[in-house]
Amino acid sequence: MYDVEINLYGDWVRTVREVFRGSGSPLPDDWSDEQVGLEYYLQTVEDEERAELQRAENEARIRGVQNTLLRNLEEVIVPDIRERTGYKGDRFRFKWVYYQGEHIIEECSSYRIPL
Repeated sequence: MYDVEINLYGDWVRTVREVFRGSGSPLPDDWSDEQVGLEYYLQTVEDEERAELQRAENEARIRGVQNTLLRNLEEVIVPDIRERTGYKGDRFRFKWVYYQGEHIIEECSSYRIPL
């Protein structure tokens, strides 16, 4: 029924890569999402076990948000998008972004969900 593009955790990983690149310490291109996430949390904790726990919790949280969004797409999200933005299309591109806090944006309609 709807054409939906969504990979919120992938968006988070790409953002982390950009942060490292912008700081002058780019991460290897062949690193997995898990390696990127672990390196991110190793910047704030000394213990690798703790960093891995935080990485896994963050991944589960973001994937949970994505699953909730998809479960509620037809009954809650699309009607809200249409009401708030007037968007009439059936294509939706959801992205995770960080701008003064975490948000999910829908690019076709400029709809924003603060997290």
